[in-house]
Amino acid sequence: MKLVISSSELLKGTTAVSKAIPAKSVNPILENFLFEFADGKLVITASDTELTLRTTIQADNAGEDGRLAIPKHLVELLKELPDQPITITTISDSSFECRWSGGQSTIPYFPAEDYPEITGTSEDAISVEFPAASLVEGISSTIYATADDEIRPTMNGIFFDIDVHATTLVASDAHKLICYTTSDVKSGEKASFILHKKPAAVLRSIIGKDDESVKISFDSKNVSFEFGNTIVICRQIVGRYPKYRDVIPQNNANTLKIDRVLFLNTVRRIAVCSNKASNQIKLDLSENSLEISAQDLGFSIAAYEKVACQYDGEALSIGFKSSFLTEILSNMSCNEVVMKFADSRRAALIVPAEDEAESEKLCGIIMPIMFS
Repeated sequence: MKLVISSSELLKGTTAVSKAIPAKSVNPILENFLFEFADGKLVITASDTELTLRTTIQADNAGEDGRLAIPKHLVELLKELPDQPITITTISDSSFECRWSGGQSTIPYFPAEDYPEITGTSEDAISVEFPAASLVEGISSTIYATADDEIRPTMNGIFFDIDVHATTLVASDAHKLICYTTSDVKSGEKASFILHKKPAAVLRSIIGKDDESVKISFDSKNVSFEFGNTIVICRQIVGRYPKYRDVIPQNNANTLKIDRVLFLNTVRRIAVCSNKASNQIKLDLSENSLEISAQDLGFSIAAYEKVACQYDGEALSIGFKSSFLTEILSNMSCNEVVMKFADSRRAALIVPAEDEAESEKLCGIIMPIMFS
């Protein structure tokens, strides 16, 4: 194999796909990049078999086609090079030469034939176009609510519920549930898949601001995301996601409207004095009044603070785990939130207060905890 390519473009490509290289693998060949050069294009692949990242780079000059498995050590070398054309040439059956202006390096490689074959989605896979910005926003709005549950692996990912009118991304750890809905993504038929949070996090980090849309294809086993010159292939979480719509409160009549940042900062302050095991805070609500309090009897500490708000409903006292509430509030970007309650024992609903469209776009559900 021989090619001339931009060092900065090669660094950009290898860095992007390197997120899929495992630190240690039972199959050592996976600790390398797979380089495939043909027709003036270099395809770089990295995989841990569960997650595969692949990108394509145009070479500056066409050379000799070839396939190599190259150590990730190459990235460290490229980081130290200024932007310039570099020449990559195989010089033996086990090593290649990377030559740049004024210098060169000899690096070992391994047979590409040892690299496992990566399979994508099948020909009958379902495909949808997802605006890149909406996909990043949807993942960011939900991923923190996923679980680490060995017994129920379906809870460890984001559920993509694709319908004829809209698509909803859902995540829950049984204590909180977050839904992000966009009408920009529709399908001719109802379909769904569960994306594990690890590839979801990688996907969020590598979608660029210049990417306009992402093509999502999925079958019963795999799901692929294609944007720009990059393809992400990963295995789905197999299983049935809980009927999340059944737990979304519909008739919570007690309504609190409050500045989101004020609410968030107050909860954080008061939580300092909460019991470290339960992280419990208490909300006492009455007409246009909210008092947030916490105490830790073991250390004889307590705190409370009254907060300006709009509250319409019956007098109510309800407890929450402060970390769950701060997670939901800090992952919203609106100025004000509306929190709706039924009573002190049932789930509360949190939605943005700006306008009806935003409220339908994002909602959070949080389970209360009983007072200790």
